[in-house]
Amino acid sequence: MITRLASCSCGQLTAQTVGDPVRVSICHCLACQRRTGSPFGQQARFLREHVTIRGASTEYVRIGDEGPGARFHFCPQCGATVYYELLAMPEYFGMPIGAFAEPDFPAPTISVYEERMHSWVVPPAGAEHIR
Repeated sequence: MITRLASCSCGQLTAQTVGDPVRVSICHCLACQRRTGSPFGQQARFLREHVTIRGASTEYVRIGDEGPGARFHFCPQCGATVYYELLAMPEYFGMPIGAFAEPDFPAPTISVYEERMHSWVVPPAGAEHIR
């Protein structure tokens, strides 16, 4: 089984994963754009039992456009988000793909909130498109 390490910028907060993600997606919603400072958020979803968290985090709960939202965990020192809890799916953790700093990470297979997608963004070929 493959092991990966997601980390904040300063290394104080980490999340070690075992196995492949159950889902890799990009989200074009305005909340993800604001949270990441990017035109979209990208995330990998792992079963909670396959993730080991180390370090202190500060939490921010965001109510979702649909559903109860998520509890984001970010480093209190450098501010980088390392993982989040999906409030409607407690069996999973979501993690920003960039926190892995792994250029060969699996590509997203789902692209959501595409009605808010920047006109120049092109999702990966073969990705499922959800407006």
